[in-house]
Amino acid sequence: MVCLIAGRAMAARARTAVAHDVAGAATAWLDSLDAAQRTLASKPFDDAKRTDWHFIPKPARKGVQLRDMTEPQQAAALALLRSVLSQVGYDKSVAIMELDEILRILEGSRAKNIRDPKRYFFTIFGTPSDAGPWAISFEGHHLSLNFTVRDGRIVDSTPQFMGANPAVVKTPLPNLPAVGRRVLEAEESVAFELVNSLDEVQRAKAVISPEPPKEIRGAGEPQPSGEPALGIAWGDLSASQQSVLRRLVDVYCESMPEEVVAERLQVIEAAEGGWDAVKFAWAGSLKPGIGHYYRVEGPTFVIELCNVQPDAEGNPANHIHCMWRDRTGDFDLPARE
Repeated sequence: MVCLIAGRAMAARARTAVAHDVAGAATAWLDSLDAAQRTLASKPFDDAKRTDWHFIPKPARKGVQLRDMTEPQQAAALALLRSVLSQVGYDKSVAIMELDEILRILEGSRAKNIRDPKRYFFTIFGTPSDAGPWAISFEGHHLSLNFTVRDGRIVDSTPQFMGANPAVVKTPLPNLPAVGRRVLEAEESVAFELVNSLDEVQRAKAVISPEPPKEIRGAGEPQPSGEPALGIAWGDLSASQQSVLRRLVDVYCESMPEEVVAERLQVIEAAEGGWDAVKFAWAGSLKPGIGHYYRVEGPTFVIELCNVQPDAEGNPANHIHCMWRDRTGDFDLPARE
């Protein structure tokens, strides 16, 4: 217990340092905006739009989009994004934005939605500082990243949503992700490694449906599903399988700064049951290219991935939605009852 408390204290101090840097980056971006932009970009912390999130290509969003910023403003906005993510998370985010250009080209006149790699919006709620609460939203098609800072500490980093269409790039286009590029490769490949390692008895526990759902649960809702966890329990996995499941959890964590990752993992371990309370569930095909879905859940978090939709060229199950949510409450708010 002493070690856990000491570890939490160290993580809290490190997260304070990260939050201080983030506050500086947020202030620098806000200071670069003109009056009209700042009105759009800066909202009260308790504004209802803070918990209004979604990853679909909405016709209107809160905040200021990259498209409407000057180059120096764009640089400041991306510096803010970089300040709240790891290098892995930043690179994934930029690559996801680039995929919108692939969709714009492939869909052409068939497009039903706006496809634009600069249609990503930044919003600050509250005043960036080392005292009191404030928050950041970065959002667009297939990205929704949300951070809450309170008294100089990042206290919540969810909802964390990333998507990819196409999940696997299949068409060569100049200056865009190459054929074979899988922006969210590990999110799928590690899960397939785990489910295909299960024996018949284990698989009977893990597979909750032969058909995948059409979407992840709670898309756009302020708080994650409160349904009981399903699937195979951590304790019913072999040591090597537990290692793979832990690696899958790490894949979702690695988009965040090290200090945030440490806090997430400490919270999992400190929850009742620790890792023994974590379950892995699967639905749909056990092979890529056919609709599939999985979730990893514990008392404090839920991971979900759904790949059932075709890409712009009609290739089946080549369109990923995946997320990490805080079962104790997204946006540093109470969880649903």
